[in-house]
Amino acid sequence: MLLEGSCHCQAVTFSVNASHPYPFNICYCQVSRKTSGSGGFAINIAGSTETLKVTGKQHISVYQAAILNESTQQKITSQGKRHFCSLCGSPLYIWDPRWPELVHPHASAIDTPLPIPPEKTHLMLNYKANWVTPCVSDNDQQFSEYPSESIQHWHQRLSLEK
Repeated sequence: MLLEGSCHCQAVTFSVNASHPYPFNICYCQVSRKTSGSGGFAINIAGSTETLKVTGKQHISVYQAAILNESTQQKITSQGKRHFCSLCGSPLYIWDPRWPELVHPHASAIDTPLPIPPEKTHLMLNYKANWVTPCVSDNDQQFSEYPSESIQHWHQRLSLEK
């Protein structure tokens, strides 16, 4: 499925082909909360890096989050590169060198109508802000940290690949 996206001020636009376009992961971690706004809720989908086309690249800034290693209490730099518009601050997509073939657009940046997932995966619930009450439906899955199921496997299990 071809996805087209943009930032709020339209200085950056992009397109990417996604065989896993359902926005089903809802993340409540501190990084998502701080870099995507409010209660977190970073909802990423998976696209093919080789198909990513971007206009307005000069307006993109990249942020690599500092993540606290709870066992050592040391901060490490995330390998994930969070791309956002340097003019309006809109989060656009994440690319991680551990999975170089994938790019993860934020569902909030996609302008193409996205398919509605039959269930959602609420993850990193141990890290949600105390004032956040997750809106969990009957079919939804909930995880204290990361689920073992990948984006690809979730789409395959539900026969949703495009």
